[in-house]
Formats: sequence, C-alpha cells, structure tokens
Amino acid sequence: MNTAQLTRLSPMACEPDAVERECVRAAVDLIHARQTVLPKRLLAPGPDADQLQALLGAAAAAPDHGQLLPWRFVIVPRSERASLAEVFAQALRERDAAATPAQLDQAREKAHRAPLLLLVVVDGDRGDPAVDLPERILSAGCAVQNMLLMATAMGHGSALTSGKALGSAALRRRFGLSAGEQALCFLSVGTVAARRPARARPTVTDYCSTLGPAPINTD
Repeated sequence: MNTAQLTRLSPMACEPDAVERECVRAAVDLIHARQTVLPKRLLAPGPDADQLQALLGAAAAAPDHGQLLPWRFVIVPRSERASLAEVFAQALRERDAAATPAQLDQAREKAHRAPLLLLVVVDGDRGDPAVDLPERILSAGCAVQNMLLMATAMGHGSALTSGKALGSAALRRRFGLSAGEQALCFLSVGTVAARRPARARPTVTDYCSTLGPAPINTD
C-alpha cells in the first residue's frame, strides 16, 4: 500500500458514498493482508527512521481507558543484541541448569533476528487502580495490532514472539522493569525473505454468536 492509499484511509478523507466504500475496501484488504512472518524470515532493511516513527505513532490510536498509557515499547538496537542474547541464555539456565551449549547458543541466536526488535511492556500499577490488568493488556494488544497493520501497509513483515524468557529475572533486570510491569511479548519487523502459505482464517460463525432471550425463572 502506497502513501496515497494510506492518506485515503484517514478519517478526514473517508467521506460518504464512493470514497467511503473505497476506504472500507482498503481497510479490509490491509487487515486481511497482515500475516505473521517469523523473525528468522525477516531480513534487512527494516523500517527507516520515518517509518519507525509512523509505526510507533500508530500505537497512540489504541483505546486507553482513563488515558493511563499502561504500556510502553523498548527498542533493542543492533548494538545491544549481544547483551540480549546473553539474557536469553541466562534465562534458559535459570529454568534448566542442564541446558547444553548448543541449546544456549540457540537461545542466543534469537536475539539477532529481524532488523527491528521491540519489547512490549505492560504496567499493571500505573494510574487508576480501578483499571484492571486485563483491560491494560487489551489496550496494549490494540496498540500492537495498530503497529502490525502499519508495518503491513509499509510492505514489511512482522511477528509477535513470546516465551519463558519474558518472565525471567535476567530479562527483568536488563530492561529495568518495575515491580508492577511485565514483559508481554517481542515485536519484530523487517523485509520478508520468505512467506509461508497464508493460513485459513476462521469464519465469523466460528467466534460470534447472538445473545438469546433470558431464561425464564420458574422459582
């Protein structure tokens, strides 16, 4: 999708009738074009400086009850990938003291994939305590989805990755997470080296139903 197409998706551009229908079609195409591309299949070049700002800016449009901003992103530059690799190796040692050198090297290698790598962090304590953790995580998920769609619009591939290392003491120390914060996932973006065939999407009937009448109380 080019810049002109992205411009047509802005709220000011989407006026009724033909233009609105075009906006809807473009949005549908973009949403369904998004596909997870594993980090090992994401190569340079990644997003340039302007694209990175657009990606991060897209997150700001996520719903955020009370404007808590209960999430943040930490970019892991190339200069810090080696230190992250050691965090991954240490995290593996924390949960498996018998890990082999080959397994440790495999853990380290994951830090060097994809030209753009960010950690997604959710804060369960920030702001109004009445906004519970599930709502904060949902807000973060919306922010991440906005970024994934923006990456797709730019022609980049992207992926979310998780794993047991996210909960490790080594990772918490390296990223300076506070007591109320948790690492939610990593987000990777880059140029697609190879794609797998698109998976079948679920149909609406697989995940949507209609609430029926309330049961009659016979007591």
